[in-house]
Amino acid sequence: MTQSKVKTDPAFPLPDRMRAWVLDDPGVLSLVDKPVPMPGRAEVLVRIDAVAICATDLEIIAHGPPALIRGGQPFNQNFTPGHEYMGTVAGLGPGVDEYRIGQRVTVEIHAGCGQCKRCREGMYTACLNYGLNYGEVDKGHRANGFTTDGGFAEYAVNSINTLVAIPDTMSDAEATLVVTAGTAMYGLTELGGLVAGEGVAVLGPGPIGLLGVAVAKALGASPVILTGTRDNRLRIGQELGADHVVNVRNEDAVEAVRRITGGKGLDYVLECSGAPDAINQAARMLNRGGRICLAAFPHEPALIDIAYIVRNNIYLYGIRGEGKSATHRAEAFMSQKRFDATKIHTHTFGLHDLPTALRYARERIDDAIKVVVTTRNAELARAAAE
Repeated sequence: MTQSKVKTDPAFPLPDRMRAWVLDDPGVLSLVDKPVPMPGRAEVLVRIDAVAICATDLEIIAHGPPALIRGGQPFNQNFTPGHEYMGTVAGLGPGVDEYRIGQRVTVEIHAGCGQCKRCREGMYTACLNYGLNYGEVDKGHRANGFTTDGGFAEYAVNSINTLVAIPDTMSDAEATLVVTAGTAMYGLTELGGLVAGEGVAVLGPGPIGLLGVAVAKALGASPVILTGTRDNRLRIGQELGADHVVNVRNEDAVEAVRRITGGKGLDYVLECSGAPDAINQAARMLNRGGRICLAAFPHEPALIDIAYIVRNNIYLYGIRGEGKSATHRAEAFMSQKRFDATKIHTHTFGLHDLPTALRYARERIDDAIKVVVTTRNAELARAAAE
């Protein structure tokens, strides 16, 4: 698609080239000059204003999967990672009138092919054509930062189906967190959705776990119990709505849940820790017929007591990303100030300083939780002042 076929606005002039980080060898990123991509039909060009770092970004940069570029590893493919970004609509592809140039948006990652069985069911994060958009094959699937260029750059092309409009009252940094809250929302949606009055445990106070607490509480869950190993993160969990927190270094999590619930157990567990024995612990926190949602990627295979799960009629769900338009529901909660997602935003860096930002996220320097990278000097200056 050439720029002449893209609708633009003189108020948002488009350069021919942009700064972008590309993945070279494992663990090696280079800041390069790339052409500004042009949107096609049902696509827009987003000027990226801020992008948050996710643990999956760290996995992709170091190891490759779950990224899939041209049918293989993402290394040395001129691939730009990063997927939790927000920005401003800067160009419209042919026929696009759902958004306007200058409109602020945040994005979700996955645009399914729209033609496979899963996409037709609304499960576009489980698109059966994942990664099949290379070479002579283009099934229409996109997962920016996974199978197509992502957000560690100044511009990116997005399907209109991945955009979520945001109000001016929401800061750039907060807008990058919508997809994280959306992932938690998707997990609770798959567990049943209607959790008002139901007991929920969230295992692991990482970004998804902390916002999982916030979303569960906003949906009316009671009690909401958060388990983890870091007292400072557990305190943030309380600020986001956890009724009880359990430091598993000091108390057995299953025994704590049983004590809190008077031996009755819980209805749902959102597992965000990736710990080796997490599924077995989650199962023993539940009452019979309870449900577990797995939202973390363990590094090694885990030994699971399947007999206990079967005997107690426990349901096990795995989720990928932020499906079934969960980001729209999460954004609604955030714009209505139902919870303050910015409590998990701890650090801000400029795009040029991405390697430092990644190191803070990876090594949890200064107790980093969610690290945000901005391309806007004003936003960076505001973060520094705070």
